Amino acid sequence: MTIIPTAIPDVKIVEPRIFGDARGYFFESWNQKAFAEAGIDCAWLQDNESKSSFGVLRGLHYQAAPYTQAKLVRVISGAVLDVALDIRKNSPTFGKHVSVVLSGDNKRQLFIPRGFAHGFAVLSEEATFAYKCDNIYMPNAERGIAFDDPALGIDWQVKPETWILSDKDRRHPRFADAEYWE
Repeated sequence: MTIIPTAIPDVKIVEPRIFGDARGYFFESWNQKAFAEAGIDCAWLQDNESKSSFGVLRGLHYQAAPYTQAKLVRVISGAVLDVALDIRKNSPTFGKHVSVVLSGDNKRQLFIPRGFAHGFAVLSEEATFAYKCDNIYMPNAERGIAFDDPALGIDWQVKPETWILSDKDRRHPRFADAEYWE
């Protein structure tokens, strides 16, 4: 597999080696040794999957300490624009984000370390999204940041009139008013 750096060094794109033939394809989505050698050394505790339709925008989500989470995200089918926002107060990239198109075709994964808010917008008719977390989901630790805060400058690549949002995602505070990760 190939690890591709992003503008925020701790966020990494993972491109697997895909082996294809007349039967279909095979690839490793997780290999502890290979990931550790690339600086991604997590003990995954939970796997999640969601299915969403075009225009669904989820995020920007994170969990407060002690339930912060690193994530390894990928798209099984369809395509999304995936966004990782640095909320580490003492980071040189605090308030900056990385966005990457993940799709069932490109098989790319995005590693998002602890200290980042995460979200995605569905670009295809449907998308099945899967992710590993290195900590359990804890409802009382759940936090969010307004996905459309102009201060963040995120281009979600989906027109606002097509956004489909949860009520919760509509009510997240602006970045300036959010709780940050120490």
